[in-house]
Amino acid sequence: MSEFDLIRKYFTRPTPSAELGVGDDAALLKITEGKVLAISTDMLVSGTHFLPNADAFQLGHKTLAVNLSDLAAMGAVPRWATLSLSLPFAQSGEACSELPHPNPLPEGDGTNEALCASKPTIDEEWLRRFSEGFFALADDNGVELIGGDTTRGPLNLCVTIMGEVPRGKALRRDGAKVGDDIWVSGKLGQAALGLANLQGKFKFYGEVRDECLKALHQPQPRVSLGLALRGIANSAIDISDGLHADLGHILECSHVGAEIEVEALPIVDDGVEKDVAQQCALAGGDDYELCFTAPENQRDVLMALAEQLKFPLTRIGHIKAELGCVVRDGEGKEMQIEKGGYDHFA
Repeated sequence: MSEFDLIRKYFTRPTPSAELGVGDDAALLKITEGKVLAISTDMLVSGTHFLPNADAFQLGHKTLAVNLSDLAAMGAVPRWATLSLSLPFAQSGEACSELPHPNPLPEGDGTNEALCASKPTIDEEWLRRFSEGFFALADDNGVELIGGDTTRGPLNLCVTIMGEVPRGKALRRDGAKVGDDIWVSGKLGQAALGLANLQGKFKFYGEVRDECLKALHQPQPRVSLGLALRGIANSAIDISDGLHADLGHILECSHVGAEIEVEALPIVDDGVEKDVAQQCALAGGDDYELCFTAPENQRDVLMALAEQLKFPLTRIGHIKAELGCVVRDGEGKEMQIEKGGYDHFA
């Protein structure tokens, strides 16, 4: 299968909202009058963002989900995406499978040469499952794949997502006001606990484990919440690197501080020690929930919205004038946070 056969078979679909989609040097888009384009890019690297043996369908879902989460945090309607794939070859023998390219090996007893004699191929079953997971979530959110790139190499996945938001209505990080409540969606720390379970750091079982692994492998981007928060929230961000770190971006951009009540955090409350669950909620990352700030007078509106959307919205603290983020325990004492969140270069 050639590169272009791969694209045609697995990633070319009709794009009725684009003037031109997959198949040319660039896509052509027409932006709705009165709206601006919201664009975000995320890269997922094997061994860093997902395990090498990750289920292909779930990985296709997550590849798009992490990008949709960014649009949700901006209050944007998802429209288009590009997908770039770096794909390894499937080899006929284990001795050759670790090579980045099927180059000739030094002369030996002929074992490796025999194992590598057949032509390297792309794993089409993996591609089929990956594209099914990707397009299932794309269809649910009205996203059209309009282009991208493929190359040979270690497994890396990169999506650029594009959406529309009415001019002047986007949710941003720089709008938090002193006195705002701080809210989060969903339950925090599940993905970090799921990963820790797979790595053997913590053992827990049953429904709790299943929920944590689902949060890790198939996060649900809160697009509907982001749209509903336009005109309600003063600022927002998606929680990808951990609540403490991502809230810190709002504080920095808005030139304000915050106080968080650790006992208010929505955490896993069964089968896991409480302090571990709280630490994962504060700094675990990979949640893809929304953290946002809103005036006190919006509390009833937000509780009604949570009931309408059928997932929890939890008030966890407030914005204050003094810079910095203070986390308080159940007795009101300030906690020391050793790990602020995930940092690729730390």
